[in-house]
Amino acid sequence: MTIESAIHDYIATHAAAEQEFLAALVRVPSDNPPGDCAAHAEAAAGLLEMLGFAVEWHVVPDALVKAHGMISAVNLVVRHRFGPGPVIALNAHGDVVPPGEGWTAGPYGAELRDGWMYGRGVAVSKSDFCSYAFALAALRDCGAKLAGTVELHFTYDEETGGEIGPAWLLSEGISKPDLAIGAGFSYAVVNAHNGCLHLEVTVNGKSAHAAMPFTGVDALEAATGILNAIYAYRKTLAEKNSAIEGIGAPQITVGLIEGGINTNVVPDRVKFRLDRRIIPDESPADVEAELTALVVSAGEKFTGVTVDVRRILLAEPLTPLPGAKRMTEILCARASEVFGETITAKGVPLYTDARHYAAAGIPIVLYGAGPHTIEQANAHRADERLELVDLTRATEVVALALHDLLTEA
Repeated sequence: MTIESAIHDYIATHAAAEQEFLAALVRVPSDNPPGDCAAHAEAAAGLLEMLGFAVEWHVVPDALVKAHGMISAVNLVVRHRFGPGPVIALNAHGDVVPPGEGWTAGPYGAELRDGWMYGRGVAVSKSDFCSYAFALAALRDCGAKLAGTVELHFTYDEETGGEIGPAWLLSEGISKPDLAIGAGFSYAVVNAHNGCLHLEVTVNGKSAHAAMPFTGVDALEAATGILNAIYAYRKTLAEKNSAIEGIGAPQITVGLIEGGINTNVVPDRVKFRLDRRIIPDESPADVEAELTALVVSAGEKFTGVTVDVRRILLAEPLTPLPGAKRMTEILCARASEVFGETITAKGVPLYTDARHYAAAGIPIVLYGAGPHTIEQANAHRADERLELVDLTRATEVVALALHDLLTEA
């Protein structure tokens, strides 16, 4: 029997167990915010131990957790050494966005419907806890003769930036991989993605009685002027389309806004947060400077108003590192073989934890379980879902790719 046949048979035989592994993960909430994810890490560690893996618990210090707006965070690491050779890390995150409204299935129910599993995190990215774990188990139990080590990095802060997940594991020297694969969300192999800038804008005025608004300084009026400038700027971004397939143009969204004291009071403060997606073709520093100048300039048109701009997040875009080329080629070839269609590499307009590995000089690409497109998965929306046949096939692709990358010459 060839190693390809052995891997295929192992994954097919363990398909039901892999699906139950995923269901068990979905049933444990790990919403971020609020970011209290220790219970999910405990459940995941137990499931990994049932697969025969030794699991390292790396608890992030409380002060650091709180500084990043979370309640608890534990990073799980599994290491399996086949022999001397390179280290390949597989990273997926267990924290998820809150479920929101509009579900036709329970967000933590792992309901099965017409071959799909429904639940928050089932596609992004609890599914890759499964695909990576079962791919490694298949290589281990099939007796693959490999030169190198495979590590599983299961982290819990992707939704808040990844600074106390992958970035922390790398900066603390807990892991020093040579290559990495990050959680995917579609059939394609992803080798580039957007960066992201989050800014908080505070517009300060002066309160006054609504009967005499002229005695105050209306922060909402000034904020409206700033917002109008931002929305006018948004219309110009379509002219900056990326040269990388799949990325598209930069985007900007004002996602949060608050302010005011009462209906009969001139608002003295308005605060809002914006999200600016940065394409790989742009300089993040230039984007931040441009946007900050735009906001400040628009605010200066209003007498008595002061404007404060604070950076909340700056995530660098992912661009391909030279060492990622072989991984990309192998993953595309194996995925095309398993799925029976041509699978290519492209960029996506999201941002992910992959950037932390790239920033450390570690070549990384994204690949994992998911439908043809992230839209089909309902990612970050109601009724998030994953077709279970794709879970099995992605697991096989990952196992075969790891085998190719670590096979002795």
